[in-house]
Amino acid sequence: MAHAHKLEIFRGLWKFKSNTQKIWGVLAFLTLVTAIEVVLGIYKPESLMHTWLDPMEGGFFATLYNIILSPFIYMKPLNLIFIVLTIVKAYYITWDFMHMRDEKSSLRRMVVWTGVFLICYLIFILLQEGGYVFEVYNTDDALIKRDF
Repeated sequence: MAHAHKLEIFRGLWKFKSNTQKIWGVLAFLTLVTAIEVVLGIYKPESLMHTWLDPMEGGFFATLYNIILSPFIYMKPLNLIFIVLTIVKAYYITWDFMHMRDEKSSLRRMVVWTGVFLICYLIFILLQEGGYVFEVYNTDDALIKRDF
């Protein structure tokens, strides 16, 4: 026995008349998000290429603050924008194209939150390793010198 799919996105803000229209609407949204990512990746606005906050100096609490918040607060805003847009795209692909909206809440949580966790974990590892490689190649006392 088939049941009707919900024909709205953004918690009911956009409503469609058929599944085909809904697919095209979600595709248009994902295309817009991808276009924003591509434009930001090509032009790299200077205001988003520098961290907005510097690490705090002094004392135990400043050190604790730096350790806990450094992966997010001291990140370049452009990287943070890419991370958020990637998670939004992954969420909508899973939610609408894989029809997770129509499943039981426990299955939805298991699939969506596992994916979100793994994406966040991958991004964290890539940023940490990328920072290490940058330090190895680009400091004054770098262990590896480029000789091209």
